[in-house]
Amino acid sequence: MPTLEPPVDRFFSHYILRLDAKGRVSVPAPFRAVLSHEGAEGLFCYPALDRPAVEAGGRSLMADIEELMGRDPPFSEEREQFATALYGTSEILKIDGEGRVTLSDQLKDHAGIMDAVAFVSLGHKFQIWAPDRFSARLSEATGTMRALKKRLGAERAANPQGARE
Repeated sequence: MPTLEPPVDRFFSHYILRLDAKGRVSVPAPFRAVLSHEGAEGLFCYPALDRPAVEAGGRSLMADIEELMGRDPPFSEEREQFATALYGTSEILKIDGEGRVTLSDQLKDHAGIMDAVAFVSLGHKFQIWAPDRFSARLSEATGTMRALKKRLGAERAANPQGARE
């Protein structure tokens, strides 16, 4: 039976890796493959606005941000605030020849990263977490999805014709 390979334009899975003595961490090879496919020469990162994690990705993440900012008129206060919050705190990390990056102190402090990181896929982008914080986030997300599945199942059972439409 052939193995199913994930699309090259999406990030999948999660990886927990240790920082080396110089504070570098290897970007998982499947993530580097996506970045390479996008033509990204570095890793675009910024502190997540709503959680203790680092948002990261390549050209598709930057394109998403541009598209979101483009919804507001040029020179509007909303657009300026959005740009300040994202671009004003963003960094482009160089990926060295060994596939490693060095997270800045600002990014590590925001995410609470000490000696290990969790690279967490979100499809078109990924997040970088302190492993213990990611574990808590995963538990929360799993609980939310179980509750949603249960609620949707109950709704379908109560309205079987609606489920087929």
